[in-house]
Amino acid sequence: MKITSVRPWLIKSDASYWGEFLFVEVTTDEGLSGWGEITTTTRLANRALCTILRQIGAALMGEDPARIEYLWHKIFRSFTYMGSRGAAVECVSAIDIALWDIRGKVLGKPIYELLGGPVRDEIALYTHPNQAKFTSKEAVAREIRDIVESGHTALKFDPFPYQGSASGGLAREQRNGYLDGSMTRKDEREAAELTALIRETAGADVDILIDAHGRFDVPTAIRLCRSLEEAGQIDWFEEPCPPESLNALRQVREKVSAAISWGERGHTKWDFVPVLENRLADYIMPDVTWTGGITELKKISALCEAYYIPVSPHDAAGPINVVAGAQVMMTVPNFYKLETSEWNLGKYDHLIDTPLDVSNGSLTLTPRPGLGVEMNREYLQDHEIELD
Repeated sequence: MKITSVRPWLIKSDASYWGEFLFVEVTTDEGLSGWGEITTTTRLANRALCTILRQIGAALMGEDPARIEYLWHKIFRSFTYMGSRGAAVECVSAIDIALWDIRGKVLGKPIYELLGGPVRDEIALYTHPNQAKFTSKEAVAREIRDIVESGHTALKFDPFPYQGSASGGLAREQRNGYLDGSMTRKDEREAAELTALIRETAGADVDILIDAHGRFDVPTAIRLCRSLEEAGQIDWFEEPCPPESLNALRQVREKVSAAISWGERGHTKWDFVPVLENRLADYIMPDVTWTGGITELKKISALCEAYYIPVSPHDAAGPINVVAGAQVMMTVPNFYKLETSEWNLGKYDHLIDTPLDVSNGSLTLTPRPGLGVEMNREYLQDHEIELD
């Protein structure tokens, strides 16, 4: 069997927080194809990745798709001199997921059976409230109650107001690049009040996870985390500072009591080694579509197991992101929960051939081979974004 094409599918979709998904299809000369995903957080990044994927695809023509580890390194090492992180690893991720999908289909097994077999029957989830519905205290309470009643035992949100929300609600670092990492006292009070309300509504038995989105400088992150610890008995504080400085992360960690979660912007096992060695995080949250694919997520999970650190894959994108992370977590002893963007994932139904089973706050994978889902090619064709 030989690879015949690597095709990016940039899709317009209301199911995406950013209005589009970026899927990748790897096809072979025997008619089998596999699917990956690489959806990023900006239109610019998605389009840049499409260009890179086309170049990588040309270099993979005629390769054996079963040589997953070899092809991972072939692609990764091609970018060493221009920085083998970021865009390079995200492209590796999408192709790697697709290759595992193909391998599972060839062998007639779900991917988790190829990674050592399951250690659990289902995948526990944590999810997000729809904060656009937070128009009043009553509306917040309704949204949180819906999540708890759906069976979820953990939820995550960003309580911090986006300053200058008139600019489309985007965080400042997305509008203008990272500025000063500050937060006003008024916004701090509002964040604490919201967190206290959500804790009161959710009850004592639900994990409350806070996402700082890497937005703050060191003193601001420390101040905000402490205020939320007092307000809502939070169970983790995620990405307190921008990811470039582990020294900043260390300073915050030394000054707060809440557990620290880190990793959605970590690329490959090498980014996680210093975090683990220096005890900078209590939870590790790699994104399977950004950190190096199924191959690398499995390796990062094993590193974390040696430190008894739970793994909780990040997910903010589409259905391939969800199921690829879940396939790996079926085999990982030190698993906490898998992230989903909403408690009801019916928004993905039009994209895939089988709805995801997320009843009672857990994902149950099908026994079908590979990823266990197929993309709706007709929908993709009808909603593909044409690139110049």
